[in-house]
Amino acid sequence: MNVVETEDFVRELKEILSYIAKDKKSAAIRFNKDLRKKINDLKDFPFMYRISIYFENENIRDLTHKGYTIPYEVDLENEIISIIGITKHKKDLY
Repeated sequence: MNVVETEDFVRELKEILSYIAKDKKSAAIRFNKDLRKKINDLKDFPFMYRISIYFENENIRDLTHKGYTIPYEVDLENEIISIIGITKHKKDLY
């Protein structure tokens, strides 16, 4: 499976990393490195995370990482995982 990052995801991640780096640059680097590992793991286990709470589609899942939710869509037919975006986790949706 190939992983594709949407423009929204790339932009949102840059904003988050910039914000984290204001306090501690090494924390931003670590955050990005750890997130990239989780995203890379999706290639082998695309359905390892729960069905998204933001979308009504069983092929859209929510990867969670350090208080953030990263929704992604699994397209088995085309063997593509699309990383949709990244947002601060919202507890009130449960």
